[in-house]
Amino acid sequence: MRHFFRYLPSYAGLGLLWLLHWLPLPWLRALGAGLGYLLLGFGRERRWVVRTNLRLCFPAWSEAERERVLRRHFVVFAQAFLDRALFWWAPRARLERLIKFKGGAYLQRQDGSPTLILAPHFVGLDAGGVMLTMTTPLVSIYSNQKNPIFNAVLLAGRMRFNGPVLLSRQEGMRRALKAMKQGLPFYYLPDMDFGRKESIFVPFFGVQAATITAVSRLVRATGAKVVPCITRLVPQGYEVELLPPWEDFPGASVEADTAFMNRFIETQVLTMPEQYFWLHKRFKTRPAGEPRIY
Repeated sequence: MRHFFRYLPSYAGLGLLWLLHWLPLPWLRALGAGLGYLLLGFGRERRWVVRTNLRLCFPAWSEAERERVLRRHFVVFAQAFLDRALFWWAPRARLERLIKFKGGAYLQRQDGSPTLILAPHFVGLDAGGVMLTMTTPLVSIYSNQKNPIFNAVLLAGRMRFNGPVLLSRQEGMRRALKAMKQGLPFYYLPDMDFGRKESIFVPFFGVQAATITAVSRLVRATGAKVVPCITRLVPQGYEVELLPPWEDFPGASVEADTAFMNRFIETQVLTMPEQYFWLHKRFKTRPAGEPRIY
């Protein structure tokens, strides 16, 4: 009983989110826009993080342009958050109407080699994960949430279709590597700052960013092909597109591969800068001797 009352706000919030999955998408998106503006107004710290990231990555932009992207980012972030109600509870038929999928043929490997699906942190990446699990069994890694109630619902929502193998980040990469060798595509999100361990510093929009090297190392260990997955939030729902596998990858070194990955992500960010996950402190870890950014 004590546990119940401790997490009563979590149960109430998730209950409200469950109710939202019955709404038509335009209504849900309107609520998301309102929530986004509330977060923009009251989220002083995160507003500072987004503003700092945009200033570092786009110094040539005018302040007005950066502020426009900042405002739009809070809106699409909140809209994508509320859309989780659909991903977790809406019927499969509705999801297939809302999420348009292109490039599915790139999942098929004629030579039998494994597939690493590289998914940069755009706000709609959960739609990409849902569509791919509806398409094929896969393996992916998630970060445990501090709130155990939310964590359990998040996992249940991501396990709805085709029984994906979901591994916590604390379990490491060994089980993911084994699953890849058994033929499961690996849906992998490589572009966050996870500290110095297993990271190197390579540029991201001209700023040295601590970047994990797992993409290069996994490809070298398994012979996998890297298939990028780009998810775009659109008024009608989402567009999930698999792009052609990278050619001539891996390259000369792990360092060169990791720099190549960041350059590729930059090209995709430029197509929809407001939808990249700027709320994350991407440059939190600094090279030795450099001052803190945030």
